[in-house]
Amino acid sequence: MSASHHGNTPAAWTGVIIAFIGFCVAGGAVVLASPVLMWVGLAVVALGGVVGKAMQMAGMGKAPATGR
Repeated sequence: MSASHHGNTPAAWTGVIIAFIGFCVAGGAVVLASPVLMWVGLAVVALGGVVGKAMQMAGMGKAPATGR
């Protein structure tokens, strides 16, 4: 675990923000009793993970850890 970096990268922030929006949509859908909108929100959460990983692979994330 890095003592100074904490994963503050554009890839991490973008993935988290997209996932947060998805959780908000899914949560609102539960309150509104809309199953379709809930699944859309959960799909947005998954999209956040995919976008974050794609950005990491494009060089916008933390470099992989090397051996100790």
